[in-house]
Amino acid sequence: MKLKSILAAGTAVALLLGLLVLPAGARSTTVPAQQEVTQVINALGIMVGDDQGNMQLDRTVTRAEFITMAVKASPNGDQVGESSTSTSPYPDVPYTHWAAGFVEAGVAAGLITGYSDGTFRPSNQITLAEGVTIVLQLLGYGSEDFSGAYPTPQMALYHSLKLDRGLNAQSSSTVLSRHDAMYLFYNLLSTNDKSGTPYINSLGYSLNAAGEVDLVALINAVMDGPMIASGDWQSNIPFSLSGATVTRDGSPSSASQIQENDVIYWCQSMRTLWVYSDKVVGTIQDITPNTAAPTAVTIGGHSYELDSASAVYALSDLGSYDIGDTVSLLLGRQGKVAAVTAPIETTSERCGVVTKVTRESYSDGYHSSYTADTITLLATDGQSYQYECTSYTYDVGDLVGVNIAADGTVSLKRLSPTRLSGKVNSEGTKIGSTPLADGVEILDVYEGSGTRIFPSRLAGITLNKDMVLYYTLNGSGEIDRLILEDVTGDNYHYGILTDMVEIPTGTLTTYYTYVYDVGGTTYTLANSTTGFPVSTGGIMLKGDLNNPDKMYRLTKLEADRISGNLLIAGNRSYTMADDVVIYEYRNGSYYLSSAQRVTEKGLSLTGWYDKAESSGGRIRIVVAR
Repeated sequence: MKLKSILAAGTAVALLLGLLVLPAGARSTTVPAQQEVTQVINALGIMVGDDQGNMQLDRTVTRAEFITMAVKASPNGDQVGESSTSTSPYPDVPYTHWAAGFVEAGVAAGLITGYSDGTFRPSNQITLAEGVTIVLQLLGYGSEDFSGAYPTPQMALYHSLKLDRGLNAQSSSTVLSRHDAMYLFYNLLSTNDKSGTPYINSLGYSLNAAGEVDLVALINAVMDGPMIASGDWQSNIPFSLSGATVTRDGSPSSASQIQENDVIYWCQSMRTLWVYSDKVVGTIQDITPNTAAPTAVTIGGHSYELDSASAVYALSDLGSYDIGDTVSLLLGRQGKVAAVTAPIETTSERCGVVTKVTRESYSDGYHSSYTADTITLLATDGQSYQYECTSYTYDVGDLVGVNIAADGTVSLKRLSPTRLSGKVNSEGTKIGSTPLADGVEILDVYEGSGTRIFPSRLAGITLNKDMVLYYTLNGSGEIDRLILEDVTGDNYHYGILTDMVEIPTGTLTTYYTYVYDVGGTTYTLANSTTGFPVSTGGIMLKGDLNNPDKMYRLTKLEADRISGNLLIAGNRSYTMADDVVIYEYRNGSYYLSSAQRVTEKGLSLTGWYDKAESSGGRIRIVVAR
């Protein structure tokens, strides 16, 4: 296995998950889904499918096959190959045998032995007890750790360590299937070894906060690429594309759908390709931190992180491109730059709302600069871009369309509102009778700020014409871009007002001091002359958290329990916001908590919501006591 570090989770996610961390050595008893298990075992190369990706999970496992899996699941096991020996470890395992190298490595590591007659019997089927004994050896347990007749103590430890999750084999003498072997090795990864350390740590990886294999981090570590689809690119993929799994821009696809200049990542052991088609055409405004060692490039006021050595070279002082040049950026995972090329013949469009108007400096391409009015546009894709204004002036809140020609020329135009009304169906696929396109971009804006939302967020909401600012249709008559005005309330902040003090001065002016908690951070707004319509409890804040423009009281309800993303109150259920904040109230103070914790403790619950769910409202705050 490749020993690569696992990327840390984001701070906010870590804060939430930190409340859910299992005690040391504790593991979930839930049987993981077969697809997840397969992906993990494939990614680590412990077990792979045939040329068509078929895992043949019903087939039984031989001794040669199992010791091969065990060696591959051991530290530095990827350094052992089928032909890594020039000697014959056993008479019935000559050096020409496909598993000779793995058998020799397994015997040397003490994982397995031959028979007393000097043979190994590689084609014999392996039993559950034999497989369990090898896995326990990987965990550091040897014969000295067991007393009693074999395999009773080994099987007892196997069950105690929960290595049996997902296995069908019940008896110690049952022959192992590939399904059982796959689950046995998957369970091994999250089991503590004899010294108390999760086994997966010995392979250079780690568990997530729930005590399970972090699949995303694992795939990140074993993924290769990026590579640009150009010419005979297929010959550079180290496996047959027949039967390979392909996703393109997040949707199931096939190798035949990959187009010139697509960005490709792959994993050989998983026989999977991840493909991205996004491109950006424009003039380079900045290369940061410098051209000696660039890490990012700015086009249209948006900074793109570089994700390949070729992209870094192209924008370095040794490469072909500099500030003022018009280029195409080929974007891969997370919108990072996989390659920089001359402008590709394509025309792109975007639209959004102006969030800022400033004066900015630009290079004239001759090592001099000039200043010009510049807008910051929050586009329907949720990203912010900067554009120089050459013909017209714009104000914050204006709707603006952008056309980027193949040569990088940018044209701006003020958009006239296009109104639409209707109820969004329960699947979030239509507004009235007008369908939403796959991948539709939706922006919900409020006074020069906005949030990208997804169609499911609008399910069941009735939109009137005042709520829809602008939309466009694709060639199939489907809405592909949609700008809403303050429909969901997801642009605002939600928290708990813990204290409010009214200070009369004896004059016509009254001062107010507000103390409130938002996401675990306490804010104090002191000596304000604004008397907001609030009282202690759940609140909504608009604007700067340190000096909000508006503050409103949320509506309170007493609840019985939490079920998934629902807050249950009697015979009614209320949908909780994706970013719902859950507090515990203890000893006069509020502490961040989690749904799992308050449910396990059986605390009484109070929910706070902003408006009716049919109008886009959600439970924003839950307080447990």
